Amino acid sequence: MRGHHHLAIQVKDLASAEAFYIDVLGLKLVRRWPYEDGKPGERSLWLSVGSGEEFIALEACDVDRLPTPFRDPHGGLHLLALRIPAKDRTRWERHLQQKNVEVVHRTRWTIYFRDPEGNRIGLSHYPDEA
Repeated sequence: MRGHHHLAIQVKDLASAEAFYIDVLGLKLVRRWPYEDGKPGERSLWLSVGSGEEFIALEACDVDRLPTPFRDPHGGLHLLALRIPAKDRTRWERHLQQKNVEVVHRTRWTIYFRDPEGNRIGLSHYPDEA
């Protein structure tokens, strides 16, 4: 492990959450992510939480869509992502398989699975390619 990567929180009102985290807590906007299916607006905002690469992701909830391994239709803690080196991704995939941990979703940069309580955990190497 190379430390904390990011914490994702799903919110029902992304604009209000953005205002709170920026205006009240003083966090800096790092990146805006649009919806990938062309839906208007943003699906996520990344806010810096220090001098390193760690960030908080505010993820828009969408109660009108069915849940997926990547999205839940309710607010609250969404994901704890831990930082791994991109070169170790395959090793981590094998390790999770050996420990009988089901990978529920993969993206270009992150492997997602659940802890015994059902919490989503990610191992991420963004922005580095595997």
